[in-house]
Amino acid sequence: MEKPDVRHVTDSRVLAALAHPLRRRLMDVLKVYGPSTVGLLAERTGQAPANVSHHLKVLAAAELVDDAPELARDRRERWWRLRARAVRWSDTDFDGDPAARAAADAATSLNLDRHVALVRAWHAAAEDAHAAWGDGPFSTDSWLHLTPEELAELGREVTELFARWADRPVPDDGRRREPVFLFAHGVPGRP
Repeated sequence: MEKPDVRHVTDSRVLAALAHPLRRRLMDVLKVYGPSTVGLLAERTGQAPANVSHHLKVLAAAELVDDAPELARDRRERWWRLRARAVRWSDTDFDGDPAARAAADAATSLNLDRHVALVRAWHAAAEDAHAAWGDGPFSTDSWLHLTPEELAELGREVTELFARWADRPVPDDGRRREPVFLFAHGVPGRP
């Protein structure tokens, strides 16, 4: 089954399904490791299989994940996969409905919390982890003077850069590659 690259969400019920920390994490685990069983997802998240199963059903009802029956070795084994590589939404798609906008705001807030938590976890990691990565991890920020159109163009360029690295064939050079989390936000603000 061919997966679309990006699903543009315009249904607040889908965002409501995304606005839960474990469901957001399950989406990340499926993105990083590919199709998985409930047991594998439970191991990777430290959650009970019944809890993972419940949240997968919510994600499936929102059409964010699918069954992958062709991967099962028997009728008892159930595999899950993402329907799209990425999920995006624009808050402006929900401006006409206060309840829908609240769902979009909750999903956006949860995403930001998840991003910050991942960076904080890295900074709290042991010295040997930091030493192993050397100068690789980075942080950068800039203040720019842009029009809304220029900010949208910059956003497309950053997204394309991330996608180029995410979609590249992983070199078969025998070197171990670990998951690395990147995120960028470009928002109007005041210093």
